[in-house]
Amino acid sequence: MKLTILGGGGFRVPLVYGALLGDHAEGRVTHVTLYDTDADRLGAVARVLGEQAGGIGDAPAVVATTDLDEALRGADFVFSAIRVGGLEGRAADERVALDEGVLGQETVGAGGIAYGLRTVPVAVELAARIARLAPDAWVINFTNPAGLVTEAMSRHLGDRVIGICDSPVGLGRRIARVLGADPDRARIDYVGLNHLGWLRGLYVDGRDELPRLLADPELLGSFEEGRLFGADWLRSLGAIPNEYLHYYYFNREAVRAYQEAEQTRGAFLREQQEGFYARMKDPAAPALTTWDRTRAEREATYMAENREVAGAGEREDSDLESGGYEQVALALMRAVARNERTSLILNVRNRTTLSVLDADAVIEVPCFVDANGARPVAVDPLPYHAVGLVTAVKAVERAVLDAAETGSRAAAVQAFALHPLVDSVTVARRLVDRYMKVHPGLGYLDKP
Repeated sequence: MKLTILGGGGFRVPLVYGALLGDHAEGRVTHVTLYDTDADRLGAVARVLGEQAGGIGDAPAVVATTDLDEALRGADFVFSAIRVGGLEGRAADERVALDEGVLGQETVGAGGIAYGLRTVPVAVELAARIARLAPDAWVINFTNPAGLVTEAMSRHLGDRVIGICDSPVGLGRRIARVLGADPDRARIDYVGLNHLGWLRGLYVDGRDELPRLLADPELLGSFEEGRLFGADWLRSLGAIPNEYLHYYYFNREAVRAYQEAEQTRGAFLREQQEGFYARMKDPAAPALTTWDRTRAEREATYMAENREVAGAGEREDSDLESGGYEQVALALMRAVARNERTSLILNVRNRTTLSVLDADAVIEVPCFVDANGARPVAVDPLPYHAVGLVTAVKAVERAVLDAAETGSRAAAVQAFALHPLVDSVTVARRLVDRYMKVHPGLGYLDKP
């Protein structure tokens, strides 16, 4: 099988390739094509992959190209991990929002909207191109904002595009371990949108073990989300929120912490990755070791400001393990290509799963996956507090899609103004004006 990775010069690509190296079964991925617009980045990542594959006889062959059509032809799976505007764009998104007193995080609030307005037109163009050049390919989307971008691409690709995120899986595995359960045997009741979901139950042998966790303050304080949100708030919710909900539940504190930080997360990552790619220009640099050290620093500093607000301290070793989006992607490919039926938390079209949303709305929920793709399982209705957030943010996403499709500046203003973390039409108008100035690619927003 051929896997094409869009954004193949991206920093996280070696995680995906590393997961493929452990798969030796019939029907595995044998060819990986890396596509990127930056040849130097492609070369750096190809070096890392070369060292990863050293000594492994059946390692997937790697080809790097800046020709998109070449990359797509013959692909069985397309992994989309693009970053429109690069980390420079992310840093600008964050700074503009913080200057207006609102959150500038990559996928949440004003920053997420700006990123979506830049990314959706490119993602839609890619989807149309995939539908033309690789109509039988399955598309696995990791491009942020993942739920929004997956929904945009689904308008061309239907159910053949599936979004993935490692946050829900990582949360479920951490909770299972805290409760002394095998994460691979636990069934997770999780529902929401990407970066806006709640774990409402964790079942082992048919028994929900979450009430035991919520009743034990010591256990609640023993993992990252417990320290981040606090035992009292988690017991009040009766659920464990995705870590990104910290931006909603503690918004004022988070905004203040990010405003006072020496640099934004995007600026930190930009400098860090510029350093990595610069070091990789030295042919003698140990590629895999250099990449791994950079990755470890990146993981250790993740959501540092939020942990400071909560008094959660440094990340512990047990918290550094994510759900492994590369493992989710590999499990998804295996299920589809080999009909190895499994259950995964994915971003897919709602159908009738959540009655408060229409059938085409992309949600994040447990799915059954096999050769026919991913189908969301039935879930209990959302509580009212979750309904409010989910429907409000989905309305924002729809306004972004409308703006990207029509070029309507009014739709872009609406997207910002409707978001719970912006809550001002005046600020929304200023945000659109400022983002259009710093991002030339938003010049398409020229209609009333």
